[in-house]
Amino acid sequence: MARPQVSVHGSQDGTLLKRQIPLPAIFKAPLRPDVVHFVHSNIAKNHRQAYAVSKEAGHQTSAESWGTGRAVARIPRVRGGGTHRSGQGAYGNMCRSGRMFAPTKTWRKWHRRVNRKMRRYAICSAVAASALPALLMARGHKIEKVSEVPCVIEDGVESFAKTKQAVTLLKAIGAYDDVEKAKESRKVRTGKGKMRNRRHTMRKGPLVIYKEDNGITHAFRNLPGVTLVNVTRLNLLHLAPGGHLGRFVIWTEGAFKALNEIYPSNTLPRDMMKNADLTRIINSDEIQRVVRPTKTNKRPAIKKNPLKNINVMIRLNPYAKISKRAATLALLKRAKAKAANV
Repeated sequence: MARPQVSVHGSQDGTLLKRQIPLPAIFKAPLRPDVVHFVHSNIAKNHRQAYAVSKEAGHQTSAESWGTGRAVARIPRVRGGGTHRSGQGAYGNMCRSGRMFAPTKTWRKWHRRVNRKMRRYAICSAVAASALPALLMARGHKIEKVSEVPCVIEDGVESFAKTKQAVTLLKAIGAYDDVEKAKESRKVRTGKGKMRNRRHTMRKGPLVIYKEDNGITHAFRNLPGVTLVNVTRLNLLHLAPGGHLGRFVIWTEGAFKALNEIYPSNTLPRDMMKNADLTRIINSDEIQRVVRPTKTNKRPAIKKNPLKNINVMIRLNPYAKISKRAATLALLKRAKAKAANV
């Protein structure tokens, strides 16, 4: 069966050219958000820097326990006198100016190893998800004016060297709204990160994937939210930021064609099921014709106490109804006679 064809935008005015190129096989890979989330959460840990508290923190004082017999806790206490500090508890994690519990160390296991096949699976899923407009819009990308996804531009864009050219092209293909969205989303970070050289946060814009850098990185790098990646260096952190599928990707024609060489069809992950609609499969006539009929589980009857439940007593002793009625009438008769005598 012939593959779907993808239109190509011109690099000068952004208009759709007459020629089309076949969709690479990677776009038929199964979407596995569970694999993408697992791989992303692990490889995102690999750029962390080690941190730890000082080895001497909380122990930079002279303190000793008073021992037993003084009706105070045996926590070490600061020596000396003449100041509020003397006699105060020290060293313990429950003490003021004491050390923390289990002080952090720089030899913690910071990095995580992820299997190569799983990393490759996650990248294939992320690339395949970038061709579904519903996932892109659900992720927040502004692609209403984009004529088609995947969005492919001819190779002339790789020779752009000026940001003005990049802005003109993005406006022509309808992708500049996503850049504007990223620009307007810039705000001051909440929390202490604003003091640690990451003062501002900003949403993600388009991801531009190219094959040859003849100036394209200089043209697009100054646009807010735009990321540039070489097709031979695809990274899940860019393809699925936050571990969420559906990044808006702009491909150059050369990078789009190179996908079949980097990810051949015989090396791609395959679907475990051709039809994942389990409800339809189970309820089909072919399946229902051979399955056993539904079993009806009869719940065992609950035993009831005949001395407390009159209906059970009547089933065991039909005369119990007459005797109880007679007892009730006798009680009423005695009560009536007693009231008459009073």
